[in-house]
Amino acid sequence: MKSFSINEINQLLKGELIGHTNVLFSGPEELEKATENHITFIGSHKYASLWKDSNASAAIIDDKVDLAPGENKAFIKVNNADLAMAKLLEVFNPNPPAFKKAIHATAIVDSTATIGNNCKIGAGVYIGENVVLGDGVILYPNVTVMDNTTIGDATVVWSGTVIRERTVIGKHCIFHTNVSIGADGFGYRPSEDGRGLVKIPQIGNVVIGNGVEIGANSCVDRGKFSATIIGDGCKIDNLVQIGHNSIMGRSCIMAGHSGLAGSVTLGDGVIIGGSASIKDHTTINSGATVGAGSGVISDVPAGKTVLGYPACDSREKLKQWVAIRKLAK
Repeated sequence: MKSFSINEINQLLKGELIGHTNVLFSGPEELEKATENHITFIGSHKYASLWKDSNASAAIIDDKVDLAPGENKAFIKVNNADLAMAKLLEVFNPNPPAFKKAIHATAIVDSTATIGNNCKIGAGVYIGENVVLGDGVILYPNVTVMDNTTIGDATVVWSGTVIRERTVIGKHCIFHTNVSIGADGFGYRPSEDGRGLVKIPQIGNVVIGNGVEIGANSCVDRGKFSATIIGDGCKIDNLVQIGHNSIMGRSCIMAGHSGLAGSVTLGDGVIIGGSASIKDHTTINSGATVGAGSGVISDVPAGKTVLGYPACDSREKLKQWVAIRKLAK
């Protein structure tokens, strides 16, 4: 088990050490759940009142919070407690599941596939024709990578994920369990006789940039003609739907249960709150934020925050809600 002194932790975080404790810390923990050998964190004044009842011996504390650690306890003051805690979590992060062999005996790797150096391929993995894996790619058990797909260096794909044919994936990506990449886009039209639906073939693919992370059970559909595109650095939560031919710029965030219909365009740095839905052929420009549970049916200007259903300027929507509550009284 890893353990560190308060001085060793402060050397990592480069904060201001206030107080002292001889405790060796075995890990971080929430304020209410921490024991003597835990270090916790206080990111804002909202949580400062919880410190007096916490059993933690130390805390990483935002420098805007005015609080004393107390006897035999210590604080490490930093500019941003959340980012400092992220560094500390990396230190205490347990090692991932180990591979006894680089390529498991039960994996099926087509003879035409190209496998880079130091790749790990788990049990039950299927790799199709002309697949190219860069160096250091990790495919955990029961991953499927279909024909003519390219996966960049140091990308990690967790169990149950299916990556369909002709997908292009960048470097240093993470796909969590049961992600679907490149399934058919959702396209149907009424038949001529009006008695059924005609499926529209989806012949495009998916292109994913570098440093993208996609949460468990999320789906990215391939394009009808060209590509569905996810830009560098995008972070996508669990249970997210990205429709065919959608384009996400760089460093966008999509929270759980949110969804893009077909041909949605996101600029750089767009944030989509949980359970928000975006209408097809809508553009959300760079730096805009869509509040949780909102329904966007028209374009959103750059830097704007929208809220509600249908979504509008957040300040206007809050005024509407206040007016409705007054009417109810």
